[in-house]
Amino acid sequence: MENKIKNRYNVLAEWRYTWTSLQKGYTDKILYINAGSREIREKDVPPLMKEKFIGGKGYGLRLLWDATRPDTKWDDPENEIIISSGPIGGITQYSGTGKSLVVSISPTTNSVMDSNVGGYFGPFLKFAGFDALELQGKSDKDIIIYIDGINHKVLILEAIPEDYNSHVFAETLSEVFADDESEKKNIGVISTGVAADNTLIGMLNFSFYDPRRKKVRLKQAGRGGIGTVFRNKKIRAVVTKIPGVKGNLNNVVDLEAITERGRRFNKEMKELDDKQSRMKQVGTAHLMEIMNDHDLLPVMNFQYGSHPEAYKIDSGVWKSKFTQNIPDGCWYGCNMSCCKGVDEFEIKTGPYKGHKVLVDGPEYENAAGIGSNAAIFDPGYIIEVNFYCDTYGICTITWGTVVAFIMECFQRGILTRERTGGFELHFGDAAGALELLHMTARGEGFGRIAGMGVRRMKEMFIEKGWGDPEFLFDIAMENKGLEYSQYMSKESLAQQGGYAMTNKGPQHDEAWLIFMDMVNNQIPTFEDKAEALHYFPMFRTWFGLVGLCKLPWNDVEPENNAQTDEPHKVPEHVDNYVTIYKAVTGRPFDKHRLVEDSERVYNFQRVFNLRRGYGTRKYDRQPYRAAGPVTIEEYESRAERYDSQLKELVGFDPEGKTTGEKMKVLRKYREEQYERLLDAVYERRGWNKNGVPKIEFLKKIGMDLPEVIEVVKGYQEP
Repeated sequence: MENKIKNRYNVLAEWRYTWTSLQKGYTDKILYINAGSREIREKDVPPLMKEKFIGGKGYGLRLLWDATRPDTKWDDPENEIIISSGPIGGITQYSGTGKSLVVSISPTTNSVMDSNVGGYFGPFLKFAGFDALELQGKSDKDIIIYIDGINHKVLILEAIPEDYNSHVFAETLSEVFADDESEKKNIGVISTGVAADNTLIGMLNFSFYDPRRKKVRLKQAGRGGIGTVFRNKKIRAVVTKIPGVKGNLNNVVDLEAITERGRRFNKEMKELDDKQSRMKQVGTAHLMEIMNDHDLLPVMNFQYGSHPEAYKIDSGVWKSKFTQNIPDGCWYGCNMSCCKGVDEFEIKTGPYKGHKVLVDGPEYENAAGIGSNAAIFDPGYIIEVNFYCDTYGICTITWGTVVAFIMECFQRGILTRERTGGFELHFGDAAGALELLHMTARGEGFGRIAGMGVRRMKEMFIEKGWGDPEFLFDIAMENKGLEYSQYMSKESLAQQGGYAMTNKGPQHDEAWLIFMDMVNNQIPTFEDKAEALHYFPMFRTWFGLVGLCKLPWNDVEPENNAQTDEPHKVPEHVDNYVTIYKAVTGRPFDKHRLVEDSERVYNFQRVFNLRRGYGTRKYDRQPYRAAGPVTIEEYESRAERYDSQLKELVGFDPEGKTTGEKMKVLRKYREEQYERLLDAVYERRGWNKNGVPKIEFLKKIGMDLPEVIEVVKGYQEP
């Protein structure tokens, strides 16, 4: 094998290490690699870091803080990409334990970005001997990093000219580093594609091997342009190889306790999934018609929440496209089987035209963002864009919001053919949207503008005098520089907070409160909403600390869950996680400590934003499109609802008033409601009215590190 690799690639650096086995879910070792200097070394995890930051995102944030300055830019050599799973990551007895977190300074937000991802690499890194991988520096030539967990060495290899779009490259590297087909299951590859060279919205693909299909498949760390950072460092790929996966590589304290909870959950999946979310049939695409029926599906750049043609891309359509009755997990032992795929899809456009490929997904976010948000209800188009985004290395959620914004800018006359160099794109134009995607990947024409992301496009259009600045702020669906995830939040004040109050920007992985707030009316008061916007972000943060996927938590629920005191928290599953964490680590633990562990890391990330010049109240401002109707058409599409709200909630009689007059009153009310929500949430989180953690609260939760206190001192109220 070594000769095979060295015959193909020139070795630029080699480092041998003494392998450390996992104990209670940890190796307590970090692998540091500098792409520029070629330095490779092992670092110990300090006990304080392990205690306060746990793993996963926590480790990434701590390492990034230590490696960078407050003014470090995303493309500075000292910026890092940190990949870490967590103590639970890699166990095989419970579903959803293959996640890892990727952390870096983002090209689109200029602040801290974290993105969770499945696939094999995170657990394999642990099994190779390291709790985290720290990538720093900037190479002068394209490189491939190989972590050999069998012979216990790390190689930096000079890349050769070859197709490095991910669907090809992940397969190529799996072939190169495996002795035979059976060894592909022991290889994890991180890669991206050409779009990450030419845009700010590049993402990373993490591979996993599908033994039934005998193909390498991909999961995405999509948000915030970390793939762009990867390519800026001239890293083509990171590969790890291990001897294989077996039952207890984490060397846990109580394997039987974990196995018992896993058996219980697998029974729920078998008996209840077909009645509930149908994850084994359609994955997250089961949400399509649910969102449309409740007026929550993003349509035409989040202008509307439903569309009469949405049935063309509902879950029934996706069920017919996805290969059925096949294990579709992205990690060993996961019975959710939610990683659906379209087999033998013939590509119609672009460099792979005529190729028959396996397309991973689409998931709900892809179908909604690529499809309904662009008013394109063609499943073939959605599958093709999903494929190209993945292989080119573009975040599908970001791309859906980028395209929808551009389409509305043409609708409103902000963009014209003259302003774009001859390019034109309108809602419903599938051919034009596909061409824009290929242009963006190549870095050509208006594609270079699209590849900057929504915030920079908005700022560019304002600078050029294209459109009213206030209107552009209203319709540009970004917050903190990150494009909105694909749920329409207009009618859910709690979800508005769940998006715009996030540390990294509007991603649904912190708090998905639409149903609790809007459909089930479980959190009617500001205090209720504030409690939810404290608990759920902290609870979900914990998944990112320990290596867990959130889907097994609430996408299948115990049959008696509705009869519990807190059904929205799925208490039986919370108890599963408490039991598993104790069984892995041996640490004293309960559901309260789960939240406390997360509070420390969550507040550290908030302070990290402050350190970089962000993190205060003004950065939690949302575009008005997220809160209410920006245009007359939007208001009149829900006129009966809005008129009733004006009368019942505001005390304003809409009778005889123009739509413009009614919109003005409604906007004032909704903006005031959001400000009141900010006050309530900040108070519940232990922050001052500017959104800054109070020193006494940081002391209470044990995040009163001197460097943290030093940052927040200047933001404390007199």
